[in-house]
Amino acid sequence: MKCYCITQFSQPLELIERQKPEPKGTEVLLKTRAAGVCHSDLHIWEGGYDLGHGKRLSLTDRGIALPLIMGHETVGTPVAMGPDASGVEPGKNYLVYPWIGCGTCDVCTAGQENYCATPRSLGVYTDGGYADHLIVPHPRYLLDIGSLNPATTAPHACSGLTTYSAINKLDPEIYTKRPILILGAGGLGLMAIEILRAMGGHGAIVVDIDPVKLQAAKDAGALATVNGNDSDALEQILAANGGQPLQAAVDLVGSATSTELGFNALRKGGSLIIVGLFGGASPWSLAFIPMRAIRIQGSYTGSLGELEALLALVKSGKVNPIPVTTHGLNEASDVLHALHEGRVVGRAVLVD
Repeated sequence: MKCYCITQFSQPLELIERQKPEPKGTEVLLKTRAAGVCHSDLHIWEGGYDLGHGKRLSLTDRGIALPLIMGHETVGTPVAMGPDASGVEPGKNYLVYPWIGCGTCDVCTAGQENYCATPRSLGVYTDGGYADHLIVPHPRYLLDIGSLNPATTAPHACSGLTTYSAINKLDPEIYTKRPILILGAGGLGLMAIEILRAMGGHGAIVVDIDPVKLQAAKDAGALATVNGNDSDALEQILAANGGQPLQAAVDLVGSATSTELGFNALRKGGSLIIVGLFGGASPWSLAFIPMRAIRIQGSYTGSLGELEALLALVKSGKVNPIPVTTHGLNEASDVLHALHEGRVVGRAVLVD
C-alpha cells in the first residue's frame, strides 16, 4: 500500500510502499476515500508544541515514533475484517472516530476515550489516513455516513467534533440567546459557525488576522468579523455586541495574543474555552481570574458519543459543508506546506 509518512520531523513527507495489512481480531481494513489535512498535523510534523517560557513539548518524549502516517480526519470503505469484527458493510462509506484510548481505564469505560492517558489515536500515536488503506481497531469507531460526500464529511472527525465539543461545554442559555466570540476563522472557525447555528446558536463574532479568512467567515454567516491585528480589535468586538462584554469565547487559535483578546472581551463570570494549540504562555494576570470570576477551560477533540450526535446533525441537513479543496494523496506534503504558510481556506482534503 502507498503511504506518505513523516520520517524526519519538519522534513517533506516520504512515500513508502508497504504490504497491505491483514486485519486481525476485531480490526477492520478500510480503503481510504478522504483524509483531511488538519492544523494539528502541523504540530505533529514539526515534532512538538511551544509551551512558552522557552520550553517545548517534544512528541518523541510523548511516545510518538517515526515513521508515522498522519491523518485523523478519515472516511473509508471496508475491504476486509478480522474474524471477530462485525456490523459494517463493504461498499459503504464510514467516518472514522480517531481519538481511541486504551479501552480499559475509567476514562475510556466512561465514554471519554479522547481523555485517555495512554492514547492510541489514529494519525497521532498509530498510523492514520495519509495512505490508501487504514486499519481501525474495532467497528464501533466507524460511523456510517450514508450518501454524504466523503471529502466534506471527513473533517467532522476533528474540526467538526472539536468545535461541537467546545460549544457543548457552554451553557445553552448563553449561546442560544447571545452572541459568542470565536477566535480563528480557519477550518475550525468556519466549522464552528455552522455547528453553532445547527445547535440553535444566536451567532458568532469572529476574529482572525487574515482578510481572506475573515471574508470566508462573513460568507458563512458570522454576525461580525474583526481583524485581530487592529489596534482597536477589542473595542470592535465589544461594539459588535452592543457595547457590552461577551459571556463566552471559544479560542480556536490558542496563542498568547488570541487568549488575551478572548479573556479581555469577557464580562465578569464569563467563560473562555481554549481549543487551539498554537502555543506560548498564559498572558493574564492571575489575580484577574478570581476577581472577574472567569472560567477558563481546555477542550480536546471530543467523545465518540459527541461525534455520533454531530453526524446526526450533519445527516439532518442542518450543517452546511465548509469550503473544501481536494488533492491527490501524492500531494500530501505540498498541502501540508500550504497549510503551514496559511494558504488554505476552509479544509484541504486528500482523496485517492
